[in-house]
Amino acid sequence: MQSQILPSRAALVDRIALQFEYGQNLICLLGPSGLGKSYLLETFITDKYLDFNKAFVQLSGKMTDQQFMTELLEQSFSNPLIDHSLSLSENFYQLYKQQPCGDCLWVIDGGRHLSEELIQQLEIIAKQSPSTLYILIASQSVGQFSQAVEIHLEALNLSESKQLMRWFFDNLPVEEDPVFRTFLQEAHGNPALLLAWEPEQQTADIRAPEKSYKLLYVILLLITTMLLIIGFLYKADMTDWWKAHYQQDTTSSVATALPAEAVVNGPVESKELVTEQAQDEPPAQQPVATNDDNNTTLETEMPVDGSDNKKPENENHNNNVAAIVDSLLPVEPVTQETEQPTTDEVVAAIISDAEQAESAIEAEQPLAGNAWYLSQPDDNFVIQLLAVTKQEISDKFINENGLQGQVNTYQSLRSGKPWWIVTYGSYATLNDAKKGVTTLSDNVRKNQPFYKKISKIKQEIASLNQ
Repeated sequence: MQSQILPSRAALVDRIALQFEYGQNLICLLGPSGLGKSYLLETFITDKYLDFNKAFVQLSGKMTDQQFMTELLEQSFSNPLIDHSLSLSENFYQLYKQQPCGDCLWVIDGGRHLSEELIQQLEIIAKQSPSTLYILIASQSVGQFSQAVEIHLEALNLSESKQLMRWFFDNLPVEEDPVFRTFLQEAHGNPALLLAWEPEQQTADIRAPEKSYKLLYVILLLITTMLLIIGFLYKADMTDWWKAHYQQDTTSSVATALPAEAVVNGPVESKELVTEQAQDEPPAQQPVATNDDNNTTLETEMPVDGSDNKKPENENHNNNVAAIVDSLLPVEPVTQETEQPTTDEVVAAIISDAEQAESAIEAEQPLAGNAWYLSQPDDNFVIQLLAVTKQEISDKFINENGLQGQVNTYQSLRSGKPWWIVTYGSYATLNDAKKGVTTLSDNVRKNQPFYKKISKIKQEIASLNQ
């Protein structure tokens, strides 16, 4: 069972099968990195030739010729005795005489890592096999095989590029979006580049701080909090100092604005000054001030009718210096006393928050499922039932077939995209694994599960953690 496949890729799978049926035993699938060659190989080995004996080998630069030959023959024969002094073709013919394996399908990924000797041996086996043998190799090197049919994997068109992204992303921008349109053009139909779409990182590169920086942030938070506490403790003293300083400046400015000499000797320029002088004297006609040098007298007369010349009490502050000073002082806001926490309580709360932050930093969650595979022997075999790119699909598959507690799931990384692979059992030999397939239900076996070595799974898990 595989996930969805694009129409062009499905047509290519049928084309490869048609080439095999018309007598071509060796086919090389060519294309640059990221076009989905590995995914197409897995689709082919799963969906085609259900009755064949299948073997799948993924090459790497570190794999030797002997390791490749061992893994390929162990998947084709039951407990084979391999002579490493012989070539691949010689071992194959010798083992076939002992236990005929029937019709076989070999799928090899990473063909660019094949040596010249292995290329020649594969061409010999494909041409002189005693039974039907189809060999499908994915590579990036053109002309690597002289006797192979080369099929080129083309890039996706614009329509299939959008369809692929809709399968993996829920909310895509509109097609008129200039950023999204530019991204589609620069991807050039490469599935690996299309699936690397991350719109949140195109606006801002936000990365989680390192653990050492988190500790620094906690220390800065403690220092800031202590400064706030000190400010609260000395708030009253600072307020009193400010009030005293501000009141002193205001009083001095008012005193110099109205000197006594200007009130006594200055000319009478306004009606308010005359009225104030009249209010301070008795209601009889008398001199206010006398200048001995000029022998002049300034007098203020009362009204003839003898009416009361006093103004209302609220008007007596027109030139009252004390009232002016009071009016210039800032009005103190009425504050409501609130209960402030003690210093010990605040410090204890801060220390508790810091400890919680440190514990959250130290917590690390292991990858679920992968630990089981790492504990298994490298030579053991498992039965692969499913490979999908969404964990919800694997969970649904397990529930529908009643496989809870019977299967294990590990996470791998292919073309920069996480995959979930569901496997069944752990067997010491390949023959035991083949017997284990008979215990599976018909609904599970119709998807043509195949065998995989624990050492290969550990390599996939290791590549995920790199």
